[in-house]
Amino acid sequence: MSAFPEVVELNVGGTAYAVSLKTLLAEEGSWLQDTFGGGSPPPDLPVDARGHYFIDRDGGLFRHVLDYLRDPARYTVPIGFLERDRLRREAEHYRLAGLIELLGKQVPGCITVGYRGSFQFGRDGLADVKFRKITRLLVHGRVALCREVFGDTLNESRDPDHGGSDRYTARFFLKHVFIEQAFDMLQEQGFRLVASCGSGTAGSVSENLKPGVDTEENRWNHYNEFVFVRD
Repeated sequence: MSAFPEVVELNVGGTAYAVSLKTLLAEEGSWLQDTFGGGSPPPDLPVDARGHYFIDRDGGLFRHVLDYLRDPARYTVPIGFLERDRLRREAEHYRLAGLIELLGKQVPGCITVGYRGSFQFGRDGLADVKFRKITRLLVHGRVALCREVFGDTLNESRDPDHGGSDRYTARFFLKHVFIEQAFDMLQEQGFRLVASCGSGTAGSVSENLKPGVDTEENRWNHYNEFVFVRD
C-alpha cells in the first residue's frame, strides 16, 4: 500500500502543485515513480513548512512534465517553445525516456534570411579598401520557427502579433547585422542552406539620391537571400 495520498501536494522550486498519485507514477522506471511509488516516503525527500513534498527543480518547467505524464501519447512541445534544452535537462533528471525522445525531434520547416547591402569604400587615401555594409537582416518564415532559432535577437516591432505563432511572416528582422551569427544560429538548430540568390552589383546610379547617401556606395547596392531548411 502506498504511503502517499491519491492527491499529492508538491512544492517544486517554490511553485505549488496538486497532482494525482496516478499521474506521478505514469512512466515506468522514472524518478517520480521510484520516489512516490514505494511503501513509505524516501528519507531524503524533504517537506516544506506547509507539509508539501519539496523537489528542488525548476517549478515552471514542471508544468510541462505533468502535461506529458497526464497524456504521453498526445503531448506535443508548445509551438514557439524557447526552453527546449532546459526542459530536456528536467526530463533527464526525472528519467522520462518518452519525453526525452520527444524533445529530440525537431519541427521541420524553412527560413529565409535576406539582406540589402553595399560596399563601403575607404577614404582619406584608402580608396582601395572595401567593406561590406549591411543595413538590416530580414527574416521570413513561420513565426514559431523564427522565434525558436533567433530568440531574443529577433525584432518583431514591424510585425505585431495578429494571430497564433503558427502563422507565417515576412516582416521580422534581426537586432544585429552580423550575417555569420545568423547562419551559426540556424546551423545550431539543425538547418542547412539549400539555395541562395542575389542581385548584381555595379548598377546604375540614380540622380535623385536621398540626402546623406553616398554616390559610390549606391552604385554597389545589392540584395541577397539565403534559404535554409530543416527536415
